[in-house]
Amino acid sequence: MARSAGLLMYRLGPRGPEVLLAHPGGPFWARKDEGAWTLPKGELTEGEDALAGARREFGEETGHCPSGPFGDLGEVRMKSGKRVQAWAFAGDFDPAQLRSSTFEVEWPPRSGRLQQFAEVDRVAWFTLDEARPKLLPAQQPFLDRLAQALREAG
Repeated sequence: MARSAGLLMYRLGPRGPEVLLAHPGGPFWARKDEGAWTLPKGELTEGEDALAGARREFGEETGHCPSGPFGDLGEVRMKSGKRVQAWAFAGDFDPAQLRSSTFEVEWPPRSGRLQQFAEVDRVAWFTLDEARPKLLPAQQPFLDRLAQALREAG
């Protein structure tokens, strides 16, 4: 079964905690918004440490090198069956500085033409309440776990 790992960057804003979410690039996601956003994450290579993979993927998808400490948010299972493990960390990032890696796909379908698209076409800051409807439903428990960890930290 495929495994992914990602990082949820947060900051304490004037309206409470805010999280940085990523909108997937490419034609499939172009017109999707609600329930389409995700943590910056990606598949782990065989034998790769999950936190190391999460840090690598965050860097590839945002162009930003994350630094900890990192708080474990556990794991969720996506509709596809893929397991996603995540960590939270405090930080700040200007969405205008996004530098995402790219992928290649045949587009339009059956056209024989390959096109490149950014893995992440935009990132944005959302309060926890704003993030919930934006985030893929299977990843929403990460928001609850972050909120709990922040409450416990005082």
